[in-house]
Amino acid sequence: MTSYPWRAGTATGIGSYPGDDPAEALRVVLGELPELPHLPELPARGPGADLTGRTAGLLIDMPVRVEPSGWRFADRPGRDTMRARDHLARDLDALEEVAGGHDGPFKIQVCGPWTLAATIELRHGDRALKDPGAVRDLAASLAEGVAAHVADVRRRLPAAEILLQLDEPGLPAALAGTVPTASGFSRLRAIEEPVAQEALRGVIDAVGAYTVVHCCARNVPYGLLRGAGAHAVSVDLALVPERDDDAVGEAIDAGTALFLGAVPAADAALPSLRATGEPVRELWRRLGFPAARLAEQVVITPACGMAGASPRYVRDALKRCRDTARMLYEAAA
Repeated sequence: MTSYPWRAGTATGIGSYPGDDPAEALRVVLGELPELPHLPELPARGPGADLTGRTAGLLIDMPVRVEPSGWRFADRPGRDTMRARDHLARDLDALEEVAGGHDGPFKIQVCGPWTLAATIELRHGDRALKDPGAVRDLAASLAEGVAAHVADVRRRLPAAEILLQLDEPGLPAALAGTVPTASGFSRLRAIEEPVAQEALRGVIDAVGAYTVVHCCARNVPYGLLRGAGAHAVSVDLALVPERDDDAVGEAIDAGTALFLGAVPAADAALPSLRATGEPVRELWRRLGFPAARLAEQVVITPACGMAGASPRYVRDALKRCRDTARMLYEAAA
């Protein structure tokens, strides 16, 4: 039987939150998600606090800058790279101050290589995804930078087990060949699955942490992610169609954990607790797995990041995730 770093009946968040105070966001996370808290991301602070810029600040010898079209590789580190690193340094200082004694699992998030390659432009303006050599360099730089980042977090939380989440919302589009060129007039050539898997595996292997790959898009490549070494796959439950049942079932059967986004990520009227949990139960019943495994192998999350939500709703949604996970555990006990 596969063992997981969290207790049965656990919930967590995806990553982003509203506001600009890292210590306050962290206190909310620790209060509402004590079993599996994570490091909040606060993109409202501007460039360098966003998904791409935050992770680009971790890259080794690949500085970036902000252009009107978005992030672009630069010749040398400048103001934008420094800003990204400064945001993260403040977040990590707050983490050490507020959560330094945490002694359970703790999750951090970075952008994965394929989404990064689809959102950073080369110096002449095309997306890095267009150039296989640039993608290889980017993946290697990311692997080295993220390994150092994880080591830093481990020093700051010495009693915790660090989980790494790789955010790959852009991976299905890269595989399908639907990522637009910088001009927007055409599409970049599709990435072959073995190539995509190898780049992901390089990052996962370099870090050596329990790794979750988050993909809040349609057509999640479950088999590819397992082949790359992902221990868990995080998805928006509303975007899991029945046609994915075989792939999802194979992942569960192999022991891969599922982080299921069962609570809306933006302000919404929440249904009853039972109604929130029913799609999770329905998926599990449909796939035919023992009810007792659900609470061990499934972690309940919001559907995606919550940067666009109100602070009040964030608390309500995180509490609903926690209550749903607990209900599913008690029902199977």
